[in-house]
Amino acid sequence: MVRCWKRSETTGLEDSQRMDEGPTVSCQFPHKAFWVTLSATLLLVIIALGVRGHLWVRQPDAQVVRITVPDLTGTLINQSALVDKHNDLVTYSVTSPANHTTTVLFDIKHGLICYKPMNQETCYLSKMERSDYENMQSLLQQSMQKEVLLGNETQRQTEFLGVMGGSQVDVSTLEEPLQALCRHSSIHWTRRQDGPGKHRLVYFCIDICFPSNICVSVCFYYLPE
Repeated sequence: MVRCWKRSETTGLEDSQRMDEGPTVSCQFPHKAFWVTLSATLLLVIIALGVRGHLWVRQPDAQVVRITVPDLTGTLINQSALVDKHNDLVTYSVTSPANHTTTVLFDIKHGLICYKPMNQETCYLSKMERSDYENMQSLLQQSMQKEVLLGNETQRQTEFLGVMGGSQVDVSTLEEPLQALCRHSSIHWTRRQDGPGKHRLVYFCIDICFPSNICVSVCFYYLPE
């Protein structure tokens, strides 16, 4: 606030010199209050810019990668992978020739893979192995490309996962991404096997392809309880 007042006291020469000028107005500008207000405003602006920059840096770096590969008959198969580098997550959406879609979540940070067929109320968990980390690394390196086209020279592998149906996993013991995917489903651990043998039938298979020119057919069957 600027404070002003009139001077009414004059003496001697001053009185004779200022007879025709009227009363003198004297103003005092509050310099201290002005600089305090200005400093506070600048500080708020700096804090706001800093918070905005921090949020921009921490924004998840998510990219959708579409992978196209011919199957054994030459028919093109399309798959999509959502790559979230910030949270170390890769989410595949795989559609079979029978038009059944399966979500495959790679939780790289915790070393887990979760398979969730959309036509089932069941999730299947497995631990990531060295080959899984290598496949994820190839995808992370190619995540800036939105389209990946694999050729006929693609290497094809088969993995068998035995479902441990006798015990279920409590969803509350899992991390948030897995909880969200399997919240209303029964959850079972699986373990890698050489094959189902003669007395076990394969339940279903999922084909997953990676930019490293590798396609893995993951086949499930139930282990004896």
